[in-house]
Amino acid sequence: MKVKIIIGLWVWIGIACQQKEVQPPNILFAIADDASWAHMGAYGCDWVKTPGFDRVAKEGLLFMNAYTPNAKCAPSRACILTARNTWQLEEACNHSPAFPKQFASYMEVLGKHGYNTGFTGKGWGPGDAGEIDGKPRLLTGPVFKSKTTKPPTSMMSGTDYAENFDDFLQATSSEKPWCFWYGGHEPHRKYEYGSSISKGGKKLEDIDKVPDFWPDTDSVRTDMLDYAYEIEYFDQHLVKMIDRLDSLGQLDNTIIVVTADNGMPFPRIKGQEYEYSNHLPLAIMWPNGIKKPGRKVEDLVSFIDLAPTFLEAAGVAWSTSGMSESPGKSLITIFSQSVNEVFRDFVVFGKERHDVGRPQDQGYPIRGITKDGYLFVKNYEPNRWPVGNPETGYLNTDGGATKTFILNMRRNRVDSGYWQMNFGKRPVEELYNIKKDPFCMDNLTDNGDYVHVKHALKEHLFATLREEGDPRVFGQSDYFEKMPYNGAVQGMYERFMSGEKINTGWVNDSDYETEMILDEQLERAK
Repeated sequence: MKVKIIIGLWVWIGIACQQKEVQPPNILFAIADDASWAHMGAYGCDWVKTPGFDRVAKEGLLFMNAYTPNAKCAPSRACILTARNTWQLEEACNHSPAFPKQFASYMEVLGKHGYNTGFTGKGWGPGDAGEIDGKPRLLTGPVFKSKTTKPPTSMMSGTDYAENFDDFLQATSSEKPWCFWYGGHEPHRKYEYGSSISKGGKKLEDIDKVPDFWPDTDSVRTDMLDYAYEIEYFDQHLVKMIDRLDSLGQLDNTIIVVTADNGMPFPRIKGQEYEYSNHLPLAIMWPNGIKKPGRKVEDLVSFIDLAPTFLEAAGVAWSTSGMSESPGKSLITIFSQSVNEVFRDFVVFGKERHDVGRPQDQGYPIRGITKDGYLFVKNYEPNRWPVGNPETGYLNTDGGATKTFILNMRRNRVDSGYWQMNFGKRPVEELYNIKKDPFCMDNLTDNGDYVHVKHALKEHLFATLREEGDPRVFGQSDYFEKMPYNGAVQGMYERFMSGEKINTGWVNDSDYETEMILDEQLERAK
């Protein structure tokens, strides 16, 4: 009898161990608000200190070529949550939309498959998440926001992200896996000008290179250092979260993803579709699931690949998840090193309507592709102002010292081309060699030596858009512009022109061009 009991006990222990081994991983998704790919320590940047990101990269994987399909907060996050490219998301292609009911988020799906979910800081947004069956949608799970702190500057968020994450962990059953979204508000503007120097101990000479499309001045360098200071604050909370998981013994079976939603909130980057707009930082660690950590992954990956990765790791079949058809691919094969061919050899991207300041809330539609070291974009409405009309403050560039300095140069007629690069109108097509020209300064479209490159990229881009059902390539040029807009700047152009005083909250008074240069006035009057 004792023998049977002992044997039964060992069988039960064996089954329990097997069950423990196959327990789905936890997922910590950390996303900064507006940070370009190059500005993390692991990529060789020494004027931004990011020990948290660097640890994830060292103990996991550092992705060298990760891209968002749309370089603006709400549409980029929608692509992450749904694994669909921006032109496949109806209203959610635009900034500050109503989120379509038919598209489930991976957080909603995991919540229905045994996961505890939650978030702190910024989830999906801005926009209206809507309701399903009379209940508000929790696109990134229930919010945890009760803990606050005093940040280093007056413009950083008072949300104590790390403590709210700890509250989530305490509220989570140890028998269930969890998925948590850490959405830092940093380094989104506004900044406390000069705080990086007065409080953070940074120096102007710390910056090795100012992008070629901005003047190299003290105010621009200060603006960049203030941006770096905010990234570091985001990273400090990440460090605390990792340490907490380590102390709880949960680190080994937790997938930690660290990235940003779009490039830095500076002219010609955030809200645009260039290399520094869409190319983003990405590091992933998972001690139990990644073989040979410390690798640099050169393959192109897209934000639409994240949700398939999470669902596969969680053991949730896409076909039974309730999520819409997706062109995304799971990264699990890269984790396990079982890829025998290139994971991706191209990524596609584009945009429709972001922050607007044009008649009838018109957008600035773009489609583009990155492949073989080149970036090609098609600007569908080159007669429109790409970042919004001058008289409404160039709304698709957040107000700040760099933007103001460039606009003041123009007002003082000492511009030297900076205004044109950052705010001026653009040609129908643009082509850049991003390996040699990451700042996208030399448009190769009319260079005869690159005709074959441009044609090949265009053919690939539009074949992909047709395959994915992009309404714009099927002749529906106003499809996205008819979508309801839920932002604070709805109808702004008409309201502004009627004399209404509008406070956008993120554009400085100095951004409004009340005294246009004469030749520009004449051009606009035509």
